[in-house]
Amino acid sequence: MDEIDRKLLRELLTDSKRSYRELARSIGVSTATVINHVQRLESAGVITDYTVLLDGERLGYELTVITEITVSKGKLLEVQEEIAKIPSVCAVYDVTGLTDAMVIAKFRSRRNLSDFTKKLLAMPNVERTNTHVVLTTMKEDFRLLQNI
Repeated sequence: MDEIDRKLLRELLTDSKRSYRELARSIGVSTATVINHVQRLESAGVITDYTVLLDGERLGYELTVITEITVSKGKLLEVQEEIAKIPSVCAVYDVTGLTDAMVIAKFRSRRNLSDFTKKLLAMPNVERTNTHVVLTTMKEDFRLLQNI
């Protein structure tokens, strides 16, 4: 990845709906150069999708939770695959430490959270969960803007 790629990624992370011409102007290269770099970044799997950032609270998602999950030995992948299918789940991670997986999810109500927790505990091979309700979100930005 070269400096043009890094500049281009920073621009796209800030506003992905800009045209190739606008991107070229902002980073000081030709439109053809931008097109070539974007296509190369897509082919390499660096750019995987184009999307928008939503404010979950404005959409009614008042609760964010981080759930620790302990899974039966040898069953982690299949449990994670099932959890990942649940619409309210934003992220599923393998982790080190006392638990096997961490899940980040968002809910509109305590009832939705309760249903989710019961669903997790009813899954085969889920041994235990420990859910943390987020009280305040100081930062939630997975764009990696500063690291590119």
